[in-house]
Amino acid sequence: MSAFARRFGFGKKQHDAVVHDTVSPVESGSSADVQILEVKDAEGLNLGVDQSTVITASGTDRRISEVEANTTLKQIRSKHRWDPNLPEYLEEEIDEKTEEHNLAGELRLVDELVENSPYVEVRAAVKNYDVDVPVNTVRAWVLGLLLTTIASGMNALFALRQPAITITSLTVQLVSYPLGVGWYYVMPQRQFRLFGKPFSLNPGEFNIKEHVLIVVMANVNVAGGVAYATDTITAQRGFYGQNLGWGFNILLCISTQMLGYGLAAAMIWPTSLVNCALFHGLHDKSKTDPAKTHGWSISRYRYFLAVFLGSFCWYWFPGFIAPFLSVFCFACWIRPNNVVVNQLFGGWTGLSLLPITFDWTQISAYAYSPLIPPWHAIANSVIGLIIFFWITTIGVHYTGTWYSDYLPISDSQSYDNTGNLYNVSKILTPEYTLDLAKYEAYSPLFLSTTFALTYGLSFATIAAVLVHTALFHGPDLWYRMRNIRTDDEDVHLRMMRKYRDVPQWWYTALFLIMLGISLGVCLGYPTAMHWWGFFVAIIIAIVWFIPIGLVQGMTSIQIGLNVFTEFITGYIQPGRPVAMMLFKTYGYITMAQGLYFAQDLKIGQYMKVPPRSMFMAQTIATVWASIVQVAVLEWALGGAISDICTEHQPNRFNCPNGRVFFNASVIWGLIGPQRIFSIGSLYANLQWFWLAGVIGPILVYIGARVFPRSPIKYISMPLIFGGQNYIPPATALNYITWGITGYIFNKYIRNRYRGWWMRFNYITSAGLDVGLAICTIVIILALNLTNTSMPSWWGVTVANNNADNQDTAIRIPNPNPSSTARFFGPTNW
Repeated sequence: MSAFARRFGFGKKQHDAVVHDTVSPVESGSSADVQILEVKDAEGLNLGVDQSTVITASGTDRRISEVEANTTLKQIRSKHRWDPNLPEYLEEEIDEKTEEHNLAGELRLVDELVENSPYVEVRAAVKNYDVDVPVNTVRAWVLGLLLTTIASGMNALFALRQPAITITSLTVQLVSYPLGVGWYYVMPQRQFRLFGKPFSLNPGEFNIKEHVLIVVMANVNVAGGVAYATDTITAQRGFYGQNLGWGFNILLCISTQMLGYGLAAAMIWPTSLVNCALFHGLHDKSKTDPAKTHGWSISRYRYFLAVFLGSFCWYWFPGFIAPFLSVFCFACWIRPNNVVVNQLFGGWTGLSLLPITFDWTQISAYAYSPLIPPWHAIANSVIGLIIFFWITTIGVHYTGTWYSDYLPISDSQSYDNTGNLYNVSKILTPEYTLDLAKYEAYSPLFLSTTFALTYGLSFATIAAVLVHTALFHGPDLWYRMRNIRTDDEDVHLRMMRKYRDVPQWWYTALFLIMLGISLGVCLGYPTAMHWWGFFVAIIIAIVWFIPIGLVQGMTSIQIGLNVFTEFITGYIQPGRPVAMMLFKTYGYITMAQGLYFAQDLKIGQYMKVPPRSMFMAQTIATVWASIVQVAVLEWALGGAISDICTEHQPNRFNCPNGRVFFNASVIWGLIGPQRIFSIGSLYANLQWFWLAGVIGPILVYIGARVFPRSPIKYISMPLIFGGQNYIPPATALNYITWGITGYIFNKYIRNRYRGWWMRFNYITSAGLDVGLAICTIVIILALNLTNTSMPSWWGVTVANNNADNQDTAIRIPNPNPSSTARFFGPTNW
């Protein structure tokens, strides 16, 4: 007799009418035991379970019949038909048990899928029970706003510098923990009254929900590093010399940050799971059961500290002492001046065909930690890289397409027909509009091979994400929209029902207020932005919000709208660079901030923080952080930092993000896409990628319908086209090593050592990221800002002295780069 049969009493003579049995968390996939109540017939014969009660740790009793259990599982199977994150073994079990009408097996699956999350990733980081503790405390608000001020202020200041310092939410999460614990030991416990309501400066021990509220205040503002609108302000002040005043800057920052808050989304959000795992790791000091983690007994708290310290100490080597460990390109060391070798194997401006690095920065710099996304997302991104940034790039570059012999194979610069950087000042009028005669006398614009391909892939991605969403998720989206208040499938959502929800009119009112402020910003100041152009930008953000949110919510990979918004505004508002920057900011960041807001709401749902507390924390902190960041910019750009935004500023405050924003506004707002991508232009053939983006998902969908049991359903054309959207300046080194590391943790270890993975995977990611972040801050503040450099030795010079690092790997360089005569390219443009 099988263990399963013995456990549920099949084939065994019973003397009692009712028997209770317990299924362990490991077998049930739950974090708590599940009791099965079996009902026998009048003679006590075990003819199969007829009706049962599932009792979970949340205290809910669910008496369900076989018909109800069977129907529930079939509905779940139908809704998750195209869900790549649902484990394949669960799909097979659902089909098997529902076909057999085996209630014992069906109840176990109901518990795993309904009374807990069906996703292993969520069960690994999130508890399926709630604890009532204080949330809206003075301690949480004071520490939250204090750390939001410090983090957003530092991010705004050091975003003006190269390299930048970015304070992430994980850093805030780590720093806030000892501050919260220290507050408990230092502050008095006496009661005060304000407006008739009692409160205490010390409500008890620092609890996990207060910690969540603190981190959410910071995360909604630092998730993207710095407010996107600050790049617009920097470009205006530092490069255009246009200062529209404090009022414009504050309203622009607040409106662009909060306009997207009126939108909503909900999925797994893998990035949120790292925060959840770290919350539990810091607050839960319980020991690890070696029987469940393949012999590991260390607590998650001690394990996090060990990984954090190891990451902090190690980064001193690739980050300062031995930079050759960062891009371990031995082929470039052997042949430092060989153009083809550096193009094919280089890790800075090459294709990195032998990707080797010992630097967590290189692995996680662009796609973030590879321990977060599910393996199918990583695999799709790597497949796309191999197809487009290895095979296609080599074919295009070495056939001389787009005059590639005269250009680098991979960098993010724009060039003129002499091989020098494109000098936008040569085509500007004094009013910062395009001087067509000067443009025709100067040069068309040229891009490196990967940079040009990136634009084509961006076109394909934007089309593919719409078609993919309609085909694979359209029916489910329609069902969820019709049942948004009654769909109780998610156990964590059901637990949140006891808290008062945020009324829909709060979101609507916020959206309308921000809409009015945004229109005032665009029309009340000399921005040259049409009112209808603003609404086109908002429509773009709304249309792509759910499709891109679905991809990000399931994979942690965000597909950007920045290139698409640049493309659109270049056609509909040509010759208006400031309007182009505003269109791009409102069109792209409205969607991005809405997704960050939704991601934080998911953290609140996972950690059972009341929705109204979350809403108030996010909105108030955003307004405050916007004011802080504008104040920092006004201070820095107002003369406090000499020679700011100049190329050779002594402390490297050369405004790299603002410079990119400025160049993009000139290229797209002045030259315009019609002179770069339209019929007859150099890069016109990239427009075919729109068609590829439409056809690709259709072919995948047909294949998945014809072969429903095949791995075809895991193919995601939006990720194949757009999963590498940071190339350039990222290279294959970043994505391939990211993919290899992701395979080790989220495929091999997850499948082979599931218990260890569920306990330690996300804590490992948090420890590596926080250790790197803290070490980077120390190096920049203590060494870079004091102009302290590492003494020259082989490990420093070999990393710097090659064509890959110096971006000089060009097959036919201009022998006389100072000449203004055309060296390559068409004779007319």
